[in-house]
Amino acid sequence: MIEEEVRTPAAVRDAQRWTAHNYHPLPVVVSSAEGAWVTDVDGRRYLDCLAGYSALNFGHRHPKLVEAAHAQLDRLTLTSRAFSHDRFADFCRELSQLCGKELVLPMNTGAEAVETGIKVARKWGYRVKGVAAEQANIVVAEGNFHGRTTTIVSFSTDEDARADFGPYTPGFRCVAYGDLDALTAAIDENTVAVLLEPIQGEQGVIVPPAGYLPGVRRICTERNVLLLADEIQSGLGRTGTTFACEHEDVVPDMYLLGKALGGGIVPVSAVAADAGVLGVLQPGQHGSTFGGNPLAAAVATEVVRLLATGEFQRRSAELGARLHAKLQALVGRGLLAVRGRGLWAGLDIDPALMSGREASERLMTRGVLAKDTHGSTIRLAPPLVITEEELDHAVAQLAAILAE
Repeated sequence: MIEEEVRTPAAVRDAQRWTAHNYHPLPVVVSSAEGAWVTDVDGRRYLDCLAGYSALNFGHRHPKLVEAAHAQLDRLTLTSRAFSHDRFADFCRELSQLCGKELVLPMNTGAEAVETGIKVARKWGYRVKGVAAEQANIVVAEGNFHGRTTTIVSFSTDEDARADFGPYTPGFRCVAYGDLDALTAAIDENTVAVLLEPIQGEQGVIVPPAGYLPGVRRICTERNVLLLADEIQSGLGRTGTTFACEHEDVVPDMYLLGKALGGGIVPVSAVAADAGVLGVLQPGQHGSTFGGNPLAAAVATEVVRLLATGEFQRRSAELGARLHAKLQALVGRGLLAVRGRGLWAGLDIDPALMSGREASERLMTRGVLAKDTHGSTIRLAPPLVITEEELDHAVAQLAAILAE
């Protein structure tokens, strides 16, 4: 056992030596995983309560997704969009139907989906709405997290993500999240879209006030502005519905999807909208060599089919109710507040006890993996395959560190 115990520190040091320090990971070096559990290089098992920021909604190595990947690896992995392939049409059709939209545009990462949405909204504004050239603006929310490209960080209010990456891309107006009056005031004749997360994940799982999303939908309709819903973290079963917008019966003009769409196996993202919106794109105006590749399409099609059963949405809703009830019982006992929906929670820890980083490290020593954000807040987002017993175990470990 002595030999095994030194493997993690050495692996951590080696990674730090050869990698740009753009992340501050917990000192865990995972070597294998299954379901809701991961195992490190020393053989220690951890309950994964982060699930790759929702990229692993279906758990690690879900059998149907692994089977789909293996089968496709033996046949065809890449063609580029210079040709079509035999998995492409099924993927696009089934994802369009899941979203209730006429068209999808496959990409790779969540940031690419957001960039695609921005470009499509601007082009729609010029070609359909009639906005004067170079005058389009998009309204966004404070506390947003949509990715880390230069355009996206241009409208971030997180200085860690934004500082020293200018000059910044113009064309965005940032207003307080949850404030309908501020949003209304920011819209003018050149506004082409409102881009929002239905629940702000990176900010600490911030759920907007009741009526906010329906209000945004009404304003966008009245002012002939597209509503772009970034469901990259909140979508595909995470909150107990296929999309978080469904909790208030809101249908956006465009879904921005990613993370869980790749089943935790390959990066897959997509934009879904009707032909009147996505149809503004013509050949040569936008694309990606790997977007919608055969391997990605094979895995993502199986993801869509898993979601079409409704099983994972039900699990998230039922287990989420259990999770939030148990977490609420800890408010006043080390927790200041709990937010979220389904199997997604933001927990504000009393800063007098510990920081979010310290809480994550203490949970790690107890075999539970979570991640901090913004001071004393941590996020829980376990895979949707987690069991009641595993969920109860995670909350018990949280209660234990709060009582230490």
